[in-house]
Parts: sequence; structure tokens; C-alpha cells
Amino acid sequence: MSTLRFHSIKESLNRKPVKIKEVEKRSTLFGENVFNNTTMRQSLTKDAYTSVLDAIDKGSKINRSTADQIASAMKDWALLKGATHYTHWFQPLTGATAEKHDAFFETVGDGLAIEKFDGGQLVQQEPDASSFPHGGIRNTFEARGYTAWDPSSPAFIYGTTLCVPTIFVAYTGEALDYKTPLLRALQAVDQSAVAVAKYFDKNVKKVNASLGWEQEYFLIDSALAASRPDIVLTGRTLLGHSPAKGQQLDDHYFGSIPSRALAFMRDLEKECMLLGIPVKTRHNEVAPNQFELAPIYDEANLAVDHNSLIMDIMDKVGERHNFNVLLHEKPFSGVNGSGKHNNWSLSTNTGVNLLSPGKTPMSNLQFLTFFINTIKAVHQYEELLRASIASASNDHRLGANEAPPAIISVFIGEQLTKVLEELEGVTKGKLSPKEKTDLKLNVVGKIPEILLDNTDRNRTSPFAFTGNKFEFRAVGSKANCANPMTVLNSIVAKQLIEFKSEVDTLIDKKDMKKDDAIFNVLREYIKSLKDILFEGNGYGDEWQKEAKKRGLSNNKTTPDALKARVSKKTISLFEELEVMNKVEIQARYEIEVEEYTMHIQIESRVLGDIARNHIVPTAVNYQNVLIANVKGLKDIYGAGFKKYAKQQLELIQEISSRIEAINSGVTAMINERKKANILKDSEKKAAAYCNKIKPFFDEIRYHCDKLELLVDDELWPLTKYRELLFTR
Repeated sequence: MSTLRFHSIKESLNRKPVKIKEVEKRSTLFGENVFNNTTMRQSLTKDAYTSVLDAIDKGSKINRSTADQIASAMKDWALLKGATHYTHWFQPLTGATAEKHDAFFETVGDGLAIEKFDGGQLVQQEPDASSFPHGGIRNTFEARGYTAWDPSSPAFIYGTTLCVPTIFVAYTGEALDYKTPLLRALQAVDQSAVAVAKYFDKNVKKVNASLGWEQEYFLIDSALAASRPDIVLTGRTLLGHSPAKGQQLDDHYFGSIPSRALAFMRDLEKECMLLGIPVKTRHNEVAPNQFELAPIYDEANLAVDHNSLIMDIMDKVGERHNFNVLLHEKPFSGVNGSGKHNNWSLSTNTGVNLLSPGKTPMSNLQFLTFFINTIKAVHQYEELLRASIASASNDHRLGANEAPPAIISVFIGEQLTKVLEELEGVTKGKLSPKEKTDLKLNVVGKIPEILLDNTDRNRTSPFAFTGNKFEFRAVGSKANCANPMTVLNSIVAKQLIEFKSEVDTLIDKKDMKKDDAIFNVLREYIKSLKDILFEGNGYGDEWQKEAKKRGLSNNKTTPDALKARVSKKTISLFEELEVMNKVEIQARYEIEVEEYTMHIQIESRVLGDIARNHIVPTAVNYQNVLIANVKGLKDIYGAGFKKYAKQQLELIQEISSRIEAINSGVTAMINERKKANILKDSEKKAAAYCNKIKPFFDEIRYHCDKLELLVDDELWPLTKYRELLFTR
């Protein structure tokens, strides 16, 4: 065993057992470090408190004097909590979060100092815009950008820093972050959903999109992870033969949580409680050392902030427990990768979940209206929805026998399928009183209030209805949820606008009753939805062929999928809703294409380095041991030595062929990389990395992994899968 690998495993095995301490009741900790409603009520004047609520609910602006009051209260509260600094916490297009800490401390002359934080510092800051991905919106010499306070996401204290959630925009006003388009999309779906919801309840004044994410992740001992250059530099293993035991026995899934992992989880949960992140569920996932946590659903903007925050917290808590938290969608070959299911719904200010059937035919009709319109939106924009979850890392997972395919389809279950079929059979035009009664009682009235368990779930479906919400299962584990949520809320907003227009036209021009008009429009929609609805096995080859017949896209790679980002249809959608303008859309496309290229480029370089500088020299050393052994046998047995050295000679020959294949593969990969690097067009470069360079990964890996089975275990330089996945 190599020295580094030996010491890494020894360090891991010598760790002291983790003592799990019981913590206080979760409810007593919840939101303790959040400047939430309770804290604001206690520390703000009535006018200032009302001003914040109006900013959240109505989008109204907070004037400077009120901002000063809020900032002063925030500062006093933060200082009592031990905070020394403040930061504007934002989500640039890197996929991570960003923060620049400033001390409350300021000098006032005469050797005196005070703690200062005023409305101006709360509302706006000016970080360097050119140093973040901007897709050409900014020149390098044009550094100015602005962060602006988002009152709808409460400030919080992490460590000794007051964090103020903000948007991030360029000097010219274009969004340079994930939050800004999301807020615009949420406003669009709010307005359009309210307009439709008023058909059923005039008291509806606001509709919130909710999100409940499910975060999957791997826990790997930090000493073992540090011994793997590929994990350190790419977040995944580029090499490694599958262990004899993987996940075949399904013994890890929902099993007893290992004590060390449980200690990490409890520590993480306490941090989450303090920060108001309502985590509720924890369990072992399918693959060894894979786990999941999930919160209670929350308003979508806040839920996105919470998920972005928790991915950062997981790393910091992991360090305390000597764990590396791997969020890559496919860190290990041969076992399941990780996703982040996004559970989405719409709810009104009157407390109604618009995707949950009610107790009456009228509330069921409201449910069907939003249910069918959501499916139609997905059908209309399935390529854009696929693009929203595209990344180099998620490409490894989509379509494997563990995750939804790259084909976007919708699963609704047997009972709702029958409801739609019956509704499709409704006579077109005005309904007689009897027909309307029969329809409401016999079709619409048949829908049970709770649909959670009336049908089996389809785990192969990328977009499934699960009782009172839709579950977008194809989102990657390390993705920022804002990306798919911006798209989903935008397409639903657009569809609801079109639906209302069609219904109103029938009411105004055809003199139809409201219910007749709604039934007629929904009936026509159902006819067009059959292509997107799929109840079968999404993993099968038959579905690939069937989906093609239906006209559904199957964009298996990120470069292909991302093209939908800049289609005329997409640009028209976002511009009409004022979610993004053409400049912002194009910039994001350029950033994501470039990011894909850089990810594959980095992995290619790391793979080439490990293969040539770690694997090949180790194989040569072992081959020399075998050669020495063969020479010794020849000295003993003379001309008849081959009888006793047959296996050694075959090993020597196989090792030579593997080394040759690795070296020639790395050389060819490097040559293709050189050709790709001189390409100026970002699309062509991404395509070259995808189609010309990435295929070498599997070829090189194949021969390296074969050598892992041949070379003496004591010599092998990389920590093996059996050690990474099964060391507790």
C-alpha cells in the first residue's frame, strides 16, 4: 500500500468515536439567529415593521429614514448576538454564494470609534462586478456592480457576521445573479395565478410559489478524500474500480444511520435550526455513504436561499467532523449519484394550496385548472425545463438507471389520468344545467382531497405529480434551485396568462358562463397533453423511441440542452414577463456554455495527470517486480522456467498493453484538447470538449481500473472505492 494511502487510511481508522450529544428542542432553537418577524416586532417601530411587510407583500419601496431605523435595529440585535461584521450575501452566477465582510467598527476622530450600520449600508453595496461571471455584460475594466437588499429574505447571523440577502446587478442594471430573475418570475406567477384564482375566490390577493427541496449528498472521510487528487480538484472520482460490494444488497437505504454520520447530521441540523432552515427529514440513501436531508416546504425565494446557505454550511460542519461533503451528481461510478428533488406548488393568501383537491366540486375545478395548466406549461417548454438543469456534472446522472432521463415527461397517476380522459369527453360548447351538474358530481367531484397514496410513484419520471405538488426530480444535487425555479414559475405564469385570455374571450364573445368557458378551455388543453404524459418506465429504450415519435426532445448533453436557453421562444417568454431581457439571457447562456467547457477541461487535465504520474509509474514499478521474479525463476529453472513463470509473463504482457493504451489515450486526449482550445466560438468549443475529448475519459479509465485489479494492493497509489465508501 502506498505511503500516502496508508497514512490516509490509518488517520481515518484512528479517529476517536464521536459522542452524540442530545440538543435542545428544535423548536426552541428555530430562527434564533434570524432577523425574522418576531425579532422585527420586538425591535422596530410599528411604521418600520409595516414598511418591511409592505415591501415583502406588495413590493413597495422602503424610504431612507425607515431603512436607517431597520439598519439600527439589525445592528443592535446582531451586536447582542456577538456579531462583529456585516455582509451583503448574494448568489452570483458561479453557482456558489458570495460575501465581503465589513466591520461595524468606524472611527469618528479624536481617537474615538463607534459601531455603525446605517440604511445606506443595509440597502446597497458595491462589489466588483467584473470578477464574477457576467457573460460579456461587463468589461474587465468596468468593475462596478451593485448588491441591493432583498427584504423578502430575512437577514441572519452566521458565525460573527450579519448576513443580508441581496440581489446582484451590473451598473447598467442587468442581473448578474440567480436571485434577481427568480424574484421577477415569482412576481409574474403571483400576478397571473391571482387573476385565475379569482375565478374561484374573489378574496385571493396573493399567490406564493412554494419549494421543498430534497438534498442528497455523500460523506467521505476527509483524510481519504485528501489522498485523491480527483476528488480534491473535481469533486468526483475520475478513476476507481467498483468494489466487490456496492449497493447490490440495498442494505444501506433507510438503514441505521452510522454514528459518525449521525453526529454530523445533528450538528448540521442545529446550525439549520438557528438559521431558520426548517430541516425535518434525514436518512441513508441508496449508495454506501450517501445520505439525504429535506426541509418543510417554504416560499420559493426563501427556500432557494436556504438551500444555497445549507450547501455552504454542510462543508463547514463537515470539516468539524473530518468529513468531505460531496455534492457532485456522480462522484462514484457504479453506484447511484445524487439529485435534489424540487417539490413545487402554489398557495394563496387565503391558505389554499392550488394543487390540492378540495372537498367540493368547485374547489376541485380550481385544482384541475392549475393542475392542467402546469402540465401544459411543461409541455410547451419542455426543452427549456431540460436546459434549466443542464450541467457537466448532471449529465453523468440523467438517464442512468437511478435518475430521470433527459426526456422531460409528466407522471400523474392512474386516477388523475382517468379524470382527464372523462373531462376530455365533455361536450364542447355551452353545457346544460344537467350536464354541468353531472360533470361536477361525476367527474370533477370524484377527485379525493388527498391523492398522495392513490397510485404508485414513478421514480423514473423527471416531473411527477405527488398528491398536492409537482416534484421536479431531475434537478442536480449541487445546482442552485433558482435556475429551475425561475424557469418553472415563468412558464406557468405565461400559461396562466394565456388560459385567462382564452376563458375571458369565451365569456365575452361567446356569452358563456364562467364554468362553461373554463371547462371548454381545459377540455381542449387535455387533447394536446397526451404527448407529455407518460406513466411507464423512463429508463427503457422503448420510451426513447416513443418519445421521439411524440416529438419530445432528448437532449442528452449540456451543449445540446443549453441551446433552448437562447431560442426565440425562450427570449420571447422572458422578455414578455420581464423576467430577463435578451442581454441577460444571452449572458447566462455564454456563462453556462463556458462553465461546461471549463469543467470538462479541468477533469481532462486531472485525469491525464493521475493516469501518467500516478497510475503508469506504479504499474511500471510492479512490472519490474514481476520481471525480477521471472529472472529469478530463470536462474533457478533454466530453460524450463516458463512453466513456472507463465502467469507472471502474462501479467507483464497485460500491464504493458494497459500502459500503452493509457499513454496513447492521454496523448490523443491532449491533442484534441489543443485543437479545441484554439476555437474562438464558445458553442463549438463546448461541443468539441463534449464530443471529442470527454469520450477519452471512459477509455482511459477502463485501462486504469483494470490495472487496479492487477497491481499489488500495497503499491496502488489511490485510495480505493472499498475504502472511500465503506470506511466509517
